[in-house]
Amino acid sequence: ARATTAGFIHARSPSEIVFTRGTTESINLVARAWGGLFLKQDDEIILSILEHHSNIVPWQLIAAEKKCHIKYLDCDENGVLKIDQLGKLITRKTKLIAISHVSNALGTLAPIRTIIQKAHAAGVLVFLYGAQSAPHLGLDVQYLDCDFLAFSGHKACGPTGIGVLYAREKMLLQMPPFLGGGSMIREVHKTTSTWNDVPWKFEAGTPPIAEAIGLAAALTYLTQQGLSKIHAHEQRLLKITLNEMRKIPGVTIFGPADAQNQSSII
Repeated sequence: ARATTAGFIHARSPSEIVFTRGTTESINLVARAWGGLFLKQDDEIILSILEHHSNIVPWQLIAAEKKCHIKYLDCDENGVLKIDQLGKLITRKTKLIAISHVSNALGTLAPIRTIIQKAHAAGVLVFLYGAQSAPHLGLDVQYLDCDFLAFSGHKACGPTGIGVLYAREKMLLQMPPFLGGGSMIREVHKTTSTWNDVPWKFEAGTPPIAEAIGLAAALTYLTQQGLSKIHAHEQRLLKITLNEMRKIPGVTIFGPADAQNQSSII
């Protein structure tokens, strides 16, 4: 299942795939494990104004604890992100940009590779919220060059109760465990313990065996159907729906006005 998931998003190795309970837990894991280790007072985290609350609250919690600052990338009246703002938002104090690939509310499709390139040029890491995009668009984490990616099984035709965290292996090696006990340990002594290899270091307790098998089956199904075909069909449905809705008097449609900036996945 781990190897199937790694292949689905084109990770370098199955060891870069951590199974969690969902996108939300994946974000919390990075916020606590990475943020707890690397964030310092007055550091900055950049989010977008289009984020789902699960990609806001965990960063608020760690920012309050570390006395960091959160800044927001804005959007225009059509829901398109104002990417030009990044030049002013990113400073020498910026440590991370956490951003959705596709907005769960407006369907806004972020120019994520451009954002990642701008971030990396300034030495800033990028956490990609992929719950709305991974099962539909066909993600390649090596091409995108993101540092972290999270998505959920139940939004990919899979079971509930399982999510995926992708992280560069070097990041996983540096980060401390998020939860303790169970299969995340190597040895336990009275006063100290040692941790298992990655990714198991981050998978405390009994693993989600049935959920992982179900997730792998779902991802295999999506791959066999063809993500490009799925996306093209969804975009056709989006175009038909928007055209018909515009004919209804009194209806206001929020979101990007063109298909280039909008995905049907909301």
